[in-house]
Amino acid sequence: MASPLEHRPAAPRHVEKHDVVVGGRSLRVVVRPASGPGPRRTPLLICNGIGAATDVLDPLVHELPANLDVIRFDPPGIGGSAMPSLPYHLTWMAHRLGQVLTRLGVREVDVMGFSWGGMLAQQFALSRRRRLRRLVLAATGTGALMIPASPRVMSAMSTPRRHQDPGYVDAVASTIYGGTMREHPELASQVLGSGARRGPMRGYYYQLLALYGWTSLPLLGSIRAPTLILAGDDDPIVPNGNAKLLSRGIRDSRLETYRGGHLELLVSPERFAPIIDGFLTG
Repeated sequence: MASPLEHRPAAPRHVEKHDVVVGGRSLRVVVRPASGPGPRRTPLLICNGIGAATDVLDPLVHELPANLDVIRFDPPGIGGSAMPSLPYHLTWMAHRLGQVLTRLGVREVDVMGFSWGGMLAQQFALSRRRRLRRLVLAATGTGALMIPASPRVMSAMSTPRRHQDPGYVDAVASTIYGGTMREHPELASQVLGSGARRGPMRGYYYQLLALYGWTSLPLLGSIRAPTLILAGDDDPIVPNGNAKLLSRGIRDSRLETYRGGHLELLVSPERFAPIIDGFLTG
């Protein structure tokens, strides 16, 4: 059977990298500037999954229209961002993202959050609502109060090993990611860049700690931005019922359930980019 990555798109041709200091910490911010004719669109800020650097999202950014500014960042201790000396909370991170946008001269954004980044995107929608136009939540939940993954999946998620050891992620991919990984578990290490991220992963554990005690569930009604929710029908990390919780709680939301698992956005970005762009331009 052909690999779904045979026609994987290349990385964006031109990006700008910035080291932005906010709250005494340096964050690596990567911007793909818009190009081509036509009026400027509202920039899109993408919040990534746990343990993943910005390059994991290169294929998706490549598939998004060229006339769209796309802003990404590495959380503290991940990728090109400096290792923090102390843990932080998701509310702190949402506040700092607002400061990053100010430094970039961006007043209003659309925000897309994937997995862990989806929770950060919800917090941004709650605490920085005046800077948010539209919200996209992919493969994510409501934090501490959500339908949990199985103990086996939770155990695998408690360590960053799958980001460092390709053999390990191949062994657990079908169980924790579902979808395409059930037939092609070897793809997980490719889309996550496993093996390329050596060294301490304290940043990963700080991302876990950032969620401590955090939930958006009782506050979903306060999210006023039009919201697109993308959820797989075979996602062991974020069971599909979580998307229904989000959809019921966020008044102006639309739920799109797709066939696949937790990493489909990374495996087949060409499926999702038109859906995301259609929502942002709708």
